[in-house]
Formats: sequence, structure tokens, C-alpha cells
Amino acid sequence: MRKNLKLTPKQVAEIWGDEGPYSEAKLILETRLDDSVSRDFITVEANINPLTFKIIKQNRHLFKDDQKIQQLLDHSHYQGPNFGYSTMAYCEEYFGKREFKKAEKALEYTKETIIKMHVFVMDLLEDTREKI
Repeated sequence: MRKNLKLTPKQVAEIWGDEGPYSEAKLILETRLDDSVSRDFITVEANINPLTFKIIKQNRHLFKDDQKIQQLLDHSHYQGPNFGYSTMAYCEEYFGKREFKKAEKALEYTKETIIKMHVFVMDLLEDTREKI
């Protein structure tokens, strides 16, 4: 059973990006250079809104069977108030379609995981609003 949260107006604003960052998932094609093109990599990165991350972490026990959320919590690093918590969900040297398909799959599960986290937080906020 989860407990309802009592958020300040500032915290509510932080969740939606008015005062802090939005959560996002990115697919990046990276070219490493020296005196020529050295190698290409394809990566999937995510930035998680700091308040969302903290709320999910406080309720981690509710996600004990969700390996994607557990991994996100374990492997994310705080990058400051403008970027929130960052993690890399996928990185591989890029040669073509095979790596791109794998990266697209990683991007999809990253988006699904972030959305699941936000739905949880929104439900907590709704529960809190109903009791006021």
C-alpha cells in the first residue's frame, strides 16, 4: 500500500518542468573524431525529472519486480537541477540497421519506463488532491 504525498506548489511545478527539467529519452548517433572519423556509436540516454526520481526511489519497494525501474534507479546519476538524473540505457558501436533496431527497442522500453514512473507520481498527486 502506498502512502499519499503532500507536495508543495513548488514541488508540483518541478514535476512539470516549470522550475526544473522534464524527463526525456533520447536516441543519439555519435561520431567520434580525431584527425578523421574514428567510429560511430548509437546510444539511448534518459534524463529523469529530479522530483519524479526521488518519489519513485522512496517507493522503490512497490517496483521490486520491475527490473527496468530498478536498473534506472541503480544506474542514474544526478546531473544538477537543469538535467535531473541521467542514465544510459544502450550504447553500441554503430554499423547500420541491426544496431539501429536494437537502439530503437531500448528507446521504447526507456520511454515506457519513464511514463510508468510519471503515471505513478500523477496518481499520487491525484490521490492527494482528492483528500484536500
